[in-house]
Amino acid sequence: GNYSGITYVGGNEYAIVSDKSEKDGFYLFSIDIDSITGEIINVAEKAFLSDSLYGGDCEGIAYRHSTSTFYVCREADATVVELDSIGKKTGRSLSIPDVYKHGIGNYGLESLAYDNESRLFWTINESTLVCDGKQATSTNAVRNVLRLQSFSDDLQPQLQYAYMMDAPTIHSKSSEYAMGVSEIAPIGNGRLLVMEREFFVPRAKLGAFVTCKLYEIAPNEGFAIAPYTPVDKMFFLPKRLVHSFTTKLNVFDRSLANYEGMCLGPTLKDGSKVLVLVSDSQNRFRGVLKDWFKTIVLQD
Repeated sequence: GNYSGITYVGGNEYAIVSDKSEKDGFYLFSIDIDSITGEIINVAEKAFLSDSLYGGDCEGIAYRHSTSTFYVCREADATVVELDSIGKKTGRSLSIPDVYKHGIGNYGLESLAYDNESRLFWTINESTLVCDGKQATSTNAVRNVLRLQSFSDDLQPQLQYAYMMDAPTIHSKSSEYAMGVSEIAPIGNGRLLVMEREFFVPRAKLGAFVTCKLYEIAPNEGFAIAPYTPVDKMFFLPKRLVHSFTTKLNVFDRSLANYEGMCLGPTLKDGSKVLVLVSDSQNRFRGVLKDWFKTIVLQD
């Protein structure tokens, strides 16, 4: 019920993290997907694997095939730790640049992915860091400025890029509001998909919505920035909208789903790629929210 990140292991096996699990680790899931349509046939939880770590607010997970190891993004302290195939910590972690320590509360490191082609890890902060200015709210129309960071196979930081989100679509007071990048996913040829997520809950609750926009970016075609480059000196990565969708909560529609996890899954028989998404239902909040899994077929 509090799923916040997903990574593809192989076959029908996936690993999923929860931002409210008692210990930091990952769930193993089997997700059967139709090899022709890309539609989900069945989802089942198999096991939970963990070590002694706890309280990390785990928001992202990546799997590296070459070492059969998992990497879990802990938003609580802006760290990414390595776990072995049975969830035990190895003592290794990504060397996170100090600038990410400027994340505010629940708006720090949210995403994590590993590109098996380029052999790079990627992460990005969910909302604007303190050193970079104001964060978007439901009333201020601010566009979040984010820092996308790559890491090499030796877990050391490589290049950093500036990314600017769209402006909020809502302009009224809210009961709950979240505007940020909830996940990134490599899709081949050095490209990434970035999921911009706007979650708005009015005081009356009915009328709540979540809008997700998937943007394609190619960092290697952009300009890198230094860790503390001021916003007015940044070169922002170009982005191309690939797909967007909105889920709602009203009298006639109870599809509301806060998608926080995303990864590239299997390849279909026609060569198309499948994107697999998972939502955070806040433990099926008050019986209203549900655990949603979703697939999107990507075609060039």
